Amino acid sequence: MNQTLWLFAGIGLLLVVATLIGRLLARRKGNNAVIANLNARIDAWWMMVLAIGIAFLFGLYGVILLFALVSFYALREFLTLTPTRASDYPALVAAFYFALPVQYLLIAIHWYGMFSIFIPVYLFLLMPILAALGGDTTRYLERTAKVQWGLMIAVYCVSSVPALMTLKIEGYEGRNLLLIAWLILVVQLSDVLQYCCGKLFGKRKVAPKLSPSKTLEGLVGGVLLATLVGTSLFWITPFTPWQAAIIALLVNLLGFAGGLVMSAIKRDRGVKDWGHMIEGHGGMLDRMDSVCFAAPVFFHVVRYWWG
Repeated sequence: MNQTLWLFAGIGLLLVVATLIGRLLARRKGNNAVIANLNARIDAWWMMVLAIGIAFLFGLYGVILLFALVSFYALREFLTLTPTRASDYPALVAAFYFALPVQYLLIAIHWYGMFSIFIPVYLFLLMPILAALGGDTTRYLERTAKVQWGLMIAVYCVSSVPALMTLKIEGYEGRNLLLIAWLILVVQLSDVLQYCCGKLFGKRKVAPKLSPSKTLEGLVGGVLLATLVGTSLFWITPFTPWQAAIIALLVNLLGFAGGLVMSAIKRDRGVKDWGHMIEGHGGMLDRMDSVCFAAPVFFHVVRYWWG
């Protein structure tokens, strides 16, 4: 509890300083798009930290409920942007009202053997069966794949975050919440630092067709700085400093890759943001895209080596 309080106090202090600097820059620079974007990111962080802090107060079930809601809104955003037909209705109902709650129920009862394969195996087979029963073959493969992708990204990958609560790590009992805090802090901070480094030093585009704002300088600077932060916070994890550094580097690179993949999907659909949940700064998936790709790998690395 003391470590959790110190961590949140440090994050709160950092956000206060960042907010003051952001507002001061906004007053001096006026209507500047870069500063406005940065302030929107800081505001999103305030909302995220507040929501996670409240969930932490209720322990396992509070965290599960929070991320179940995250999955629901993320899945809705994903499927809203993908074309469906009337025959897809049974599959969509199963995705929202069967797959999603069952996945989080399995985590709540700590049934690793089932929640690790429930969506990638059983739902992977069930979704095309339900779609086929509708008898509509128009773009059948494409429609089915989109629902499967939505479940994998918005439900399976996101649920890997609260699944960290199910791990039994020797000498780390009762502190699994800190693993969640470490993962989200490092990955989200990497996003912010990549943006800042890219605006300050960026010259060479990494993937101009997918995300024109991402630069090589931003990627290297943001990932390295966030990795240093993750290494310095080894004391809230079961990792040694060098282990924390390697894992932080891994999740930051996965987060960057996740951002590129999600950008590719948005470009394919012809939209800039997944939604409008956060005013001026997109939807749930816009804030969770990097975590979606980092979380399942992080969960299984920790489970294999420390669980």
